[in-house]
Amino acid sequence: MPQKHLNQNIILSADSTCDLCEELKERYHVTYFPLHINLNGKDYLDNVDITPEKVYQEYYDHKVLPKTSAVNVQEYVEHFRPWVEQGYEVIHVNIGHALSSSYQNCCLAARELGHVHVIDSCSLSTGTGLTVVAAGKMIARGMDAETIAEELRAGISRRHASFVLDTLTFLHAGGRCSAVAALGANMLKLKPCIQVDNRDGSMTVGKKYRGSLDKVLVKYVKDELARYPDINTDLLFITHSGIPEEYIRLVRKTVEDTVKFKEIHVTKASCTISCHCGPNTLGILFETK
Repeated sequence: MPQKHLNQNIILSADSTCDLCEELKERYHVTYFPLHINLNGKDYLDNVDITPEKVYQEYYDHKVLPKTSAVNVQEYVEHFRPWVEQGYEVIHVNIGHALSSSYQNCCLAARELGHVHVIDSCSLSTGTGLTVVAAGKMIARGMDAETIAEELRAGISRRHASFVLDTLTFLHAGGRCSAVAALGANMLKLKPCIQVDNRDGSMTVGKKYRGSLDKVLVKYVKDELARYPDINTDLLFITHSGIPEEYIRLVRKTVEDTVKFKEIHVTKASCTISCHCGPNTLGILFETK
């Protein structure tokens, strides 16, 4: 049972795809619910008994990518029921509804049980994590569950997620772009920026960068931070799918040279996210005021 905040009777729960680091999970007492990863007919729990590295290796060895599946209604009911029966209110933050039916299933479970407040993050990875952290801060301030849920939903449009792909190979393998587009982009060394629409969590292609990964990442960071005149400087995530440390250091320095954030956390994306984007994907995720 997670520790309560300031004697509040509220549990904070989230899909595992929110990709928070252990420090923030502990600080805000977040309980994860892992999504399912099916690889070669075997069911795994995301980031519990399978890693992105295993997913990549399976693709390199056998050209097989996993299928990801939503948490079903009964699983959510069993997840929430012990807390509800003990008198807790639950705030649960889901991956965006355009990306998974987990949100709809969670709403059905909440309707059955009561006392569960379901938040559609309209995002993925630490874009969802930004909403989880916001919830943790509100719980710590002693706000009630209904008010927290309202405030979280009102703030969704202020949370921004994007990332740069090093290769389109995995998007193509997962059926999300054509072979011609993937081949052309890889031959031209194009690295597209994927923007997450914070109205539903769907993904669109933004700028297409060309060149080596180090130069592209610096340009991407500067472009993203320049897009918004009113950045909330409390927190920024650097989230990646597995990338050499030198690139993370480069991105952190570029961020620090551009905007002074109080906290920068480096986190690794879950399998659900990583299997679609492939290795060397990196994004910066933050809020505006």
